[in-house]
Amino acid sequence: MEEESSIRYKIYQITDKGSSISMALSEDIELENVSQQQMMLEAIDRAIADKEVKEQIKPILEAILRSQPQTVIKTYLQTLVQISMPKRRYEKIGNPRVGDRLLIDIRKVSA
Repeated sequence: MEEESSIRYKIYQITDKGSSISMALSEDIELENVSQQQMMLEAIDRAIADKEVKEQIKPILEAILRSQPQTVIKTYLQTLVQISMPKRRYEKIGNPRVGDRLLIDIRKVSA
């Protein structure tokens, strides 16, 4: 079974080397911000099976965690791609700029 291989990438850096262009791309996905507190509460929720114990512990844990500074983290590791191409090819695809999106088809080709 073949996996979907066309992925949208967002350009986050362009380097003009005269006769060639290098672009740094990151996967164009929406990242959900998750607080470290939320992740800890969810882990504890999964670890404790007894509903009554959860109900007793949860308010205490929430109070403790609220007193700590919040750390927001991204929950998805992105695919990063570096592409270098002749300047002429870059011009043929419309001179994309930082923030523009590109669709790239990546798959293994059988010999």
